[in-house]
Amino acid sequence: MNIVDRWLLPDGVEDILPAQAQELESIRRRLLDLYASWGYEYVIPPMVEFLESLLTGTGHDLDLKTFKVTDLVSGRTMGIRADMTPQVARIDAHSLNRTGPVRLCYAGTVLHSQADNMLASRTPIKVGAELFGDSDREGDLEIVSLMIESLKVLGMDAVHVELGDVSIYRQLVEAAGLEESATEEMFSLVQRKSFAELARLVEKLAIDPQMGDLLQQLPSLCGDRTLLARSKEIFVAYPVILDRLENLEWITQGVCERFANVEIYYDLSELRGYNYHTGIVFAAYSGRSGQAVAMGGRYDHIGEVFGRRRGATGFDVHLKGLSGKVTCLVDKKQIVLATESVGATAGSRWQKIQALREEGFIVIESGEPASNFDFELTDEAGEWQLRPLSHTRKS
Repeated sequence: MNIVDRWLLPDGVEDILPAQAQELESIRRRLLDLYASWGYEYVIPPMVEFLESLLTGTGHDLDLKTFKVTDLVSGRTMGIRADMTPQVARIDAHSLNRTGPVRLCYAGTVLHSQADNMLASRTPIKVGAELFGDSDREGDLEIVSLMIESLKVLGMDAVHVELGDVSIYRQLVEAAGLEESATEEMFSLVQRKSFAELARLVEKLAIDPQMGDLLQQLPSLCGDRTLLARSKEIFVAYPVILDRLENLEWITQGVCERFANVEIYYDLSELRGYNYHTGIVFAAYSGRSGQAVAMGGRYDHIGEVFGRRRGATGFDVHLKGLSGKVTCLVDKKQIVLATESVGATAGSRWQKIQALREEGFIVIESGEPASNFDFELTDEAGEWQLRPLSHTRKS
């Protein structure tokens, strides 16, 4: 084996070096503390599970992203988690099995066999919150608010939120009487906003002209708050869809009352998580980036396979996507070089080093560290003193 190959990592898999690791850990702690203050309890799901449990109710996309391995103990196929939401749903439905609303949060690395795009990591770190046992729109507002607050607490003021609802598309394809294969094909075209191909598919399937027109309009139904009023006119003959539009309007009103400077955008053709989401879907963006830093939605049916049908809504934050975008959360600690001093006892030196660490200093006591220092610990006439050094700290 070439010596270079010994340290190469697979595409999309990367080390997180000290400065970034410290930043990400600080973000993780800040978010989990926030979620705890909202009543969300922390859980740690396992990295691997039997495949049947890990992929239950999640659809084909997650299956393609999941690494499969064979359990040498049972002989069964296991999967390395590509998403933590199904795991937390299992914990709520089976491991906890509580009545009433349950709020859970989590943090950890997931593994993707395929990256979301050319620049995406295959080992994302996710921190998320899930609300179970609440099917009302108040639960959706709570979760959307917590997602926004997650970015606010990190100092990200320019937050943009995208709202959609997958049940609108579900209602249309159900009314059109489409078979599953046709539904999947149309789903792909709607997601890609491929208007020409969508028109050809509608013609090929001989869909009722009025319904066909609605399906072709769906990818264009995106924009600011005026979109909701326009969409109500378009779907005036569909009471269920009107109800979903009013739900989006109610959530918008709640968000605007709570957050003064959040921009809201709507995309009724956003079908992210279509295989297990059942209602509202949402995502948060910061600045001019086109990559969502947090996303989620309602998924009321995923618990059925674990024996409990419960309302569920939640989101997760992609920690690596926040790196370098948040207000600095890491306190720069001063560094002390504590080399051996002539005449000093080892015991008193150790006691002083421990005292300095308790006070918040970083103390380096051996070797030849590469870091620069703020102070040197010296023994002067039997007393320990911090002598300032002129070294320039590394950023």
